[in-house]
Amino acid sequence: MAIDWIGCGYAAAILLGGYMGYRKKGSIMSLMAGLVFGGLSLYGAYNISIKPTDIKVLLFASGLLSVVMGTRYKTSGKLMPAGIMTILSLLMVFRLLLLVM
Repeated sequence: MAIDWIGCGYAAAILLGGYMGYRKKGSIMSLMAGLVFGGLSLYGAYNISIKPTDIKVLLFASGLLSVVMGTRYKTSGKLMPAGIMTILSLLMVFRLLLLVM
């Protein structure tokens, strides 16, 4: 069983981002979103490790996160954290679509 290290790293970035949002700003919503999306992404990376074509969960999480953070980036114009997470999520979506092809 090959571990999907890229997916695990993506999940870790989401979890860390949620924690940092809570730590710096006291945002409970950031912490909860980081835990939910990071947990879904980690579960999706685990699914890909078992069966490389099972991308549903990780594709859903990264697609939804790219839309949500892309909207936040468009309204705020701040690269950190919304722009960075949008770019990472879009890269993950493209990677997953390439995995299936």
